[in-house]
Amino acid sequence: MARIVSSLSLEEKVAQMIQAEFSSITPQEAGSYGIGSILNGGGIFPNGNKHASPEEWAEQAQAFRDATTQFSKHRIPILWGTDAVHGHSNVFGATIFPHNIGLGAARDPALVERIAEATAREVYETGIDWTFAPTLAVVRDDRWGRSYEGYSEDPEIVEMYASRAILGLQGTPGNSEFMSDGKILATCKHFIGEGGTEGGRDQGDTVCSESELLDIHAPGHLRGIEAGALIVMAAFNSWRGSKVHGNSYLLNGVLKKQLGFRGFVVSDWDAFLQIDDDPTKSCELAVNAGVDMLMVSSDWRGVLGYLIDAANNKRISEERFDDAVTRILRLKEHAGLLDRCEPRKRVLVQNNPLLGCRQHRELAREAVRQSLVLLKNNGNLLPLQPNVRVAIAGDGAANIPKQCGGWSLTWQGHENTNEDFPQGETIYSAIASVVHEAGGTAAIVDSPPTSDEFDVAIVVFGENPYAEGDGDLNHLSFSRESPESLNLMRDFQSRGIPVVAVFITGRPRWINPELNASDAFVVAWLPGTEGGGIADVLFRRPDGTIQHDFQGRLSFSWPRTPRQTQVNRGDSNYDPLFPYGFGLTYQDPYSNLCELDETDCSTSPVQVRQRRSTIYSHL
Repeated sequence: MARIVSSLSLEEKVAQMIQAEFSSITPQEAGSYGIGSILNGGGIFPNGNKHASPEEWAEQAQAFRDATTQFSKHRIPILWGTDAVHGHSNVFGATIFPHNIGLGAARDPALVERIAEATAREVYETGIDWTFAPTLAVVRDDRWGRSYEGYSEDPEIVEMYASRAILGLQGTPGNSEFMSDGKILATCKHFIGEGGTEGGRDQGDTVCSESELLDIHAPGHLRGIEAGALIVMAAFNSWRGSKVHGNSYLLNGVLKKQLGFRGFVVSDWDAFLQIDDDPTKSCELAVNAGVDMLMVSSDWRGVLGYLIDAANNKRISEERFDDAVTRILRLKEHAGLLDRCEPRKRVLVQNNPLLGCRQHRELAREAVRQSLVLLKNNGNLLPLQPNVRVAIAGDGAANIPKQCGGWSLTWQGHENTNEDFPQGETIYSAIASVVHEAGGTAAIVDSPPTSDEFDVAIVVFGENPYAEGDGDLNHLSFSRESPESLNLMRDFQSRGIPVVAVFITGRPRWINPELNASDAFVVAWLPGTEGGGIADVLFRRPDGTIQHDFQGRLSFSWPRTPRQTQVNRGDSNYDPLFPYGFGLTYQDPYSNLCELDETDCSTSPVQVRQRRSTIYSHL
């Protein structure tokens, strides 16, 4: 490795440290400069085609590989990274699994590993070798717009899942399966403290002691590195006022020296430019702090020039450049990139295409079943008989983009339609299939009909898609921003029709009014493309027996008030509405939730209490 590094010119070394958004660079440019990596950001597709096929993705990957292995002087393969964060979620036709918050509720490490394996197979098939996953954030304030990317508010689950996700993606280091066909590189992200920012502000400041930073926010990263993660992505946030991307103590001192991390550190999307107003100084500070590869949205030529200038003027040492390039090339060698099956051949060698295949969709459906959390079941309304007459309402009933949330085909996720998920199943269609087969009736309604037309109403509602800072909130009240579903449930109840609420959400929200307006309340999180997993649990078999029970338990404490935005297990004043670990099953003898206080204090910090206690015998 030292021989190869010493043979590279300064310009070639710097080029290996650049990760360019592939829409901003051609294969010919990547080859002639010797660029080390490319990525596709959310909403960026081959030839701008949102519905690009696996073959088109693979051909794009092949073009970049050819340019850097056949036509460049040193034949160093380029490395392509993508945000496959809940399945290969940027690609048309892929299986979209539940977001991490739902998997946290499932409490099943083996399931997480199986999902990672399936995701790796779909990514590999499109010619890509690296995903920016798993996210190992420990979310401490539910206002954060990336809450759903975290498994839990507590490091317990994050630590438990980290190694299984990475092993599923990469395989076990030292074994023949490691980075074999169908495996891809994982990323521990984002290092460190992103889930603890003040006010839950995306890219904000995490103000805590070093012991708290390490005890709460580091365990998942420690476990991931132990499992063989070779790439760590630095976090956008600051720690006590210092941007992590420019914090040498955390990146060089803690990560590389104390933890002995031998892989490379990649920046987040242009995040290094936040260190200083001067982009030249930002690049210099980031590299000196320990960032080895800079993820650049568009101006990769400018960043290349900034780093060369810093080298020529001794602001970044030759030793630091050699260290960064050694880490990058060592990974490429260890991952066997030069000897991997060529991208365009990966689709052809599969007897059955893997993207969105039946086996992966069945796994996603299983994950949906396991992630559902039952908060309320008054009168044991659930599970329903399948021959019931059911009214289905709410803006989430027939809305696959809403089921999937952000990071689904596009970055924010709200630009999509059902047609963008051709193999997906809406919650309505899944319910209708079960009911019609058993001789019942199911219909979507816009307003409540009379009570003698239907036996029960299922109202599917919740958050619209968002990603990152666009999802940040000031408070947690759901009805304040979206009162329509609450009014609908109240109308059903006024007509004597029992209401089952199915809540689609990327985080806990204050939903006391909705809880009062429903007879049963199910948290579905962001389930992805397989709406059938919800119908599987809501309905009995035709013979009346339970088909699937609820298994999900809260990995996030549920707020008692709209202003209870930080409520985490272990807090000295811990007083949630539903505690960490809560979740009813059909076996619970008591499931009647008393009326809750509906005072919306989202404009006032006044704390309100329940009017009457909640009684659950198993707590």
